[in-house]
Amino acid sequence: MSANHQKLQAQERLAGIVLMVAALAALVAANSPLAGAYDSLLHTKFGPAMPRFGKFDLAHWVADGAMAVFFLLIGLEVKREWYRGRLSQAADRRLPILAAIGGMLVPALVYAFADWGDAAHLRGWAIPAATDIAFAIGVLAILGRHAPSSIKLLLVSIAVVDDVGAVAIIALVYTASIDIVALTAALGVLAGMAVMNMLGVRRLWPYLIAALVLWFLVLASGVHSTIAGVLAALAIPLGANKDDSPLRDLEHAIHPWVMFGVVPLFGFTSAGVALGGGLEMLRQPVALGVMLGLFIGKQVGVFGAIWAAIRLRLVPMPAGANWRHLWGAAALCGIGFTMSLFIGALAFPDDKSAVEAAKLGTLAGSLLSAGVGYALLRFTPEAERDDEEDEADDVFAGTARTKNA
Repeated sequence: MSANHQKLQAQERLAGIVLMVAALAALVAANSPLAGAYDSLLHTKFGPAMPRFGKFDLAHWVADGAMAVFFLLIGLEVKREWYRGRLSQAADRRLPILAAIGGMLVPALVYAFADWGDAAHLRGWAIPAATDIAFAIGVLAILGRHAPSSIKLLLVSIAVVDDVGAVAIIALVYTASIDIVALTAALGVLAGMAVMNMLGVRRLWPYLIAALVLWFLVLASGVHSTIAGVLAALAIPLGANKDDSPLRDLEHAIHPWVMFGVVPLFGFTSAGVALGGGLEMLRQPVALGVMLGLFIGKQVGVFGAIWAAIRLRLVPMPAGANWRHLWGAAALCGIGFTMSLFIGALAFPDDKSAVEAAKLGTLAGSLLSAGVGYALLRFTPEAERDDEEDEADDVFAGTARTKNA
């Protein structure tokens, strides 16, 4: 294993630990004498008045502002992977796309079954559909050589496709009303960014200024502001090669800020759920639906799609992997922390009890999925490795550091 790979793997492990500590700190604060101070902190308003919302409090600045940078990073990686990376060939896209589709549909169905008959709660069907790759990569980093390189590559590829689906859901399902003037202006800014790209503008600062304007206009339009991050990423030039790539430069520049700043901050502002109800809270339909969707739905959906694709000879078995490895990867896809918490807040904007139940279900489902995925991969016999697999590990470490959804 190269020194570069060891360094990158250590960074991923540290990022996972930082996120876990932030989430734990939020849980402790929400279930201690600090609960009042924690709640006051989240609702402290500051900054300029924003269109449609007025002044943002801390929770909104994180969810609508900082998380736009998180989605910018997702968009940059999706574009790079689609044109130059693991998803650049149609054959390479087949298995991740099928697995991601299964991993979104089945959890949504499991949630809908648990909450059938309650139209208000059914709005949360998308909560267990997303995977938190930051946590999943943290688990893989801890596993080290116990997880085949092909499994690591597959998991990250599934998450890339999964993120595209989650962004589409947020844009299409959780947008309440549209301001046509603001949306038209936003599309005009996006078109201007595309023209700059076609004209060969390679400096980043014009795109960053345009991206800020785009974020403001998308916020004013009623579409969730984080979508602006993805749209801006699609307009950033990829460049002719890795040495002349504004997209790659921006991706590497913002990655540590997202990994060690934005994501842990979101975890701290979102994971604080009061556990006074104990296990009784998990029996509530929303909490139960999210937990089962992540823990059962993800395993059935992802593994079922992979099994069917391989049995039908649509794709080959990933190199160096067996069925237990693939099951372990499917279980890790049930870690839905960041995106599930984010969608939960969007699904129930006026129902605090439903949001709290969704948080609890997310935490429980993610913890169960992480435990089962770790056990399956840790205690499955290792396949023989060669220099080619070690090289693949280095590729995984280099690309995984740009993934946090």
